[in-house]
Amino acid sequence: MRAWVLLFAVLWYLTGVGRQRYSERTKKGFIYGKPGHLVKIYVKLHRNSPILVCMDFKRAEKETVDPTYLWIGPNEKQLTGNYRINITETGKLMVKDFLEPLSGLYTCTLSYKTVRAETQEEKMVKQRYDFMIFGMQGQSTTTLPAYREPDYSYQMAVRFTTKSCIGRYNDLLFRVLKKILDNLISDLSCHVIEPSYKCHVVKVPKNGLIPELFIAFQVNPFAPGWRGACKDSIDCEDITNHNILQARDRIEEFFRSQAYIFYHDFNKTLPAMHFVDHSFQVIRLDSCRPGFGKNEGLHSNCASCCVVCSPGTFSPDVDVTCQTCISVHIYGAKSCP
Repeated sequence: MRAWVLLFAVLWYLTGVGRQRYSERTKKGFIYGKPGHLVKIYVKLHRNSPILVCMDFKRAEKETVDPTYLWIGPNEKQLTGNYRINITETGKLMVKDFLEPLSGLYTCTLSYKTVRAETQEEKMVKQRYDFMIFGMQGQSTTTLPAYREPDYSYQMAVRFTTKSCIGRYNDLLFRVLKKILDNLISDLSCHVIEPSYKCHVVKVPKNGLIPELFIAFQVNPFAPGWRGACKDSIDCEDITNHNILQARDRIEEFFRSQAYIFYHDFNKTLPAMHFVDHSFQVIRLDSCRPGFGKNEGLHSNCASCCVVCSPGTFSPDVDVTCQTCISVHIYGAKSCP
């Protein structure tokens, strides 16, 4: 098959579409405590946390006499306002520019009085509220720890008919196809990795035995020089994930156009080597940065998030799980000492 047949479709582009994570907040964007329950908060790194309220929603709707608020941080020490921790006089807390070490348990004790009007009798009441904040690899803030969005890549597969499973033309088609796909997405700092193919003989209804190339490859957003696309962005995964979505759409449209060309422009006389219609398949692969992992059991309300590894666990590479290590006592560990 001549390369120009494939090149004809390279200019067909699709516009990429991003997405936003649902933000689970309460009234006015505040997150209230729940007596007797741990409230999980997931905060994207380098973003401000949501505002944590040292009250439950029901108590906040009532008058509270002589309230005082005591916040205890993950280091089990009292929190006071500073450049990173903002605590208001009404007990609301926000963590600025969230980092992995700030993950952990934040506890607030609300103290207030009840007063019997007829006797002026006072009674002191105390209520504790627990918030677990995690850092996450990701796009927005939701009620989860520090977190990140996973880094996306795509595993793709296509099939082409061929004259025979033996012959140099199969290798030529394979190399030309990879080069075209790389050129198609190079401006997005994406590239094709781990390409491979095998030839199989397929029994096709009403057509007998047909040799076909089963081609597989992965589309990755970290082509050489990919950091240049990030510019001054701290959250580069937002950019790389946006780019890989565009790359996926372009490649999908490329193969869709192949089917159109062959089945509409050749008057039903197909070349011996051509794209097999409806053979394009794509699966998204997620990976987490070192120090982060997924845990659907622990973080069921953010199962797709890459959440900072808790004490007792670590993640040294781009795996999607945190491994056990009893000697780790910090959040976001990347090694087991």
